[in-house]
Amino acid sequence: MKKLIEKIVAKPGQPGMVGDGFRVFNYIPGADISKRRISPFLLMDFNAAYDFGPSDHIRGVDVHPHKGFETVTIAYQGSIAHHDSAGNSGIINAGDVQWMTAGEGILHKEYHEETFSKTGGPFEMVQLWVNLPKKDKCVPAHYQELKAAGMGKVELADQAGLVNVIAGNFNGVTGPAETYTPVNLFDIQLNEGGELTTTIDAAHNTALLVVNGSILVNDEIVTAHSFVLFENTGEEIHIKANQKSVILLLSGVPIDEPIVSYGPFVMNTEEEIHQAIEDFNAGKFGVLN
Repeated sequence: MKKLIEKIVAKPGQPGMVGDGFRVFNYIPGADISKRRISPFLLMDFNAAYDFGPSDHIRGVDVHPHKGFETVTIAYQGSIAHHDSAGNSGIINAGDVQWMTAGEGILHKEYHEETFSKTGGPFEMVQLWVNLPKKDKCVPAHYQELKAAGMGKVELADQAGLVNVIAGNFNGVTGPAETYTPVNLFDIQLNEGGELTTTIDAAHNTALLVVNGSILVNDEIVTAHSFVLFENTGEEIHIKANQKSVILLLSGVPIDEPIVSYGPFVMNTEEEIHQAIEDFNAGKFGVLN
């Protein structure tokens, strides 16, 4: 049975700035899609392709804390650098992914890589926040740098395109990301006229973002920068590209626990939020300059 579409959300009218290096359109939470409805995903920010221009000033987001969830940054164009208080650092380019588990608490910063910042050019990325279940909210913070070459690869028949499997399982091919709850994250690149069919468990909360192009999803037209939320019925998703297209398909088993958030902290109770703030103020998230 085909997975029914609950709603199609157009690109928000205006972008917002995160720091001075990320010009993003926010889809989650928004458009009456709550964090519980799309659990385990807490946030989706999309920096649609934009040229910030060359700069001697390195744009980005300076040091800030996180606790209780994971940040996932997917690069489509441009270069993003990362440093955190656990001693991790890295640079991702087109096709790469940074997957940071904040867990018990961490400080980090993300910014345009220095050479890219100086030369400028198209910058395009997606950031997701993925919730952690209560039992894992205080795991030691850690970091996965997932390079394009290491993704699960599915070459589609008839030169339809390619699927990069970041996390989970696409038609029998698994991705390299290690997750705390079942999550699928697929970077789908279709040529004009290219088609694919996959199945995702009806119990998963499932959505997709059209990063570029125009597609048919289960026979409904979905244009560039639109977001599709599927109902929790049916399993089959069929996508056909009306033109060359890039799609981010995501799904996950809902975490059936209370969600209490305060800025960069996501816990299960108000008391845990207060404790997170106390721990941050006491310097327990480490040091990062």
